[in-house]
Amino acid sequence: MNITTVFFFILLAIAAWCAWCISVADWRRRIIPDVYLFPLLLTGLIIVTFFPWKFDLTESVIAATSGYILATVIGKFFKIPVRKHSTASNTPIGMGDIKLISVGGIWLGVTGLAIALVISCISGVIWGTIHKQKFIPFAPFFIGAGILTLLTMSFLI
Repeated sequence: MNITTVFFFILLAIAAWCAWCISVADWRRRIIPDVYLFPLLLTGLIIVTFFPWKFDLTESVIAATSGYILATVIGKFFKIPVRKHSTASNTPIGMGDIKLISVGGIWLGVTGLAIALVISCISGVIWGTIHKQKFIPFAPFFIGAGILTLLTMSFLI
């Protein structure tokens, strides 16, 4: 085993730890801390750039940018006021979720991001319906769907 392989697995372990911390934080507090999100972004960029991956850096950046724009448009379009006379508003998707979708684009590419978004939205809606929840933490469902998509793409494509 050479040093490159060891470094690759260290980066994957860092990414797994960051993904776990993001999922737990979103599940408990409905917030995605940048302190875990940016290392996940950096490890994804390093892996896609310097190691053999399913797609290149160009597709990763395109997926990240399109995911960010799509999630921002959806979040702004479906803005729901909390109270009738309040200036505060509640959006169905927060900035942490938008940044997480962008990071998912780095790791999954365009096709993988689309598949992961569909799987995570369907599983989140099913979970929310069963548990009768109005607000659903998106990160655990998206990260689980992203891992499932990444494994499926690795073995099937």
